[in-house]
Amino acid sequence: MIAYKGFNSDLTCRGYQFYEDRINVTEKANCTQNGFHCAENPLDCLSYYGNWRNSVYYAVKAEGDLDEDAVDSKISCTRMTLVKKLPMEELLLHALAYMVRHPGRKCHTLVQQETGEVRNGFAVVRGKNPRAAGKTGDILALAREFPDSKKIQEAALFVIDGKRYFPDVIYDAAGNCAKRRAA
Repeated sequence: MIAYKGFNSDLTCRGYQFYEDRINVTEKANCTQNGFHCAENPLDCLSYYGNWRNSVYYAVKAEGDLDEDAVDSKISCTRMTLVKKLPMEELLLHALAYMVRHPGRKCHTLVQQETGEVRNGFAVVRGKNPRAAGKTGDILALAREFPDSKKIQEAALFVIDGKRYFPDVIYDAAGNCAKRRAA
């Protein structure tokens, strides 16, 4: 299965060195004790590697013996292949896609409802009319639900670049300027 994994910038995790060019193998997989840990929900990586400017994230192939966690979407496996390195923007796009595929699952604690505030350089906002604003360089990930359900109607990601998307302007999921944020 495809899952997501965070690492220290040198591709280590809890003292183990991972490699991009081969399958990483261990003997046992138990979420609470051992194995290679990854997550089905990309946002769960940020629970373990929250300093995204000093961490790296990958889409991984989790195989072999698999064990799931009852706390979040964490998985332990005995075979892991690093498939693709994901910059933060792409990790958040994968998180939006996860919400689209699984609209009824409990939202990650990083997901704000309706109105978002950027924390740590990004905001993930979900709701009937999600909105957020940021500073130059911030990332806004917005998921708009259908009016009568939790299913996602529209998902969008914006980087506040000062050219197309401007600092201190509140945007909706369509990329429309809702209003200028008070200073």
